[in-house]
Amino acid sequence: MALGPHLRRPILLAAALVATAAASPAQADRCDDIAKELKNQIDGLKISVNTGNMIYLTHPAAKELSLGCRGRNYSNELYAKTDRKPKPQFFELVASAGAIIFTIPKPDVATGSSRCIKRMGILRGDKVSMRFRRLNMECTRTKTEASIVVTRGKDE
Repeated sequence: MALGPHLRRPILLAAALVATAAASPAQADRCDDIAKELKNQIDGLKISVNTGNMIYLTHPAAKELSLGCRGRNYSNELYAKTDRKPKPQFFELVASAGAIIFTIPKPDVATGSSRCIKRMGILRGDKVSMRFRRLNMECTRTKTEASIVVTRGKDE
């Protein structure tokens, strides 16, 4: 027995909604797993707020810290903000978190993030974008703060 054209469309739409609803929690679960792993492996890190695809974290070495999962152009994102002159604890935090999130060696993340932040200045300006070990890094600074965003593209 074939379905009439007036019944096919609603059934297909319902099937599509069920498929997307089933796929969404898997991404959130993966993001939550990464956040829990960060909390367990980095001393002083706390999970504060979970809003969909962003998880806000707190740590004494950073003014702001967040983990983003599945954006339009990236698979994971690490955002960290600190004072204009970052302390070594900040670089250690970014390196540890980046190594866990992106599953690459900690020294590679430390080298890339410190290069990005230290390149800002008179010659290159207050916004620097660079690529290091398949990670995209964008550093910005204001008169009082410096921040870094580390992402990896979806296709990598």
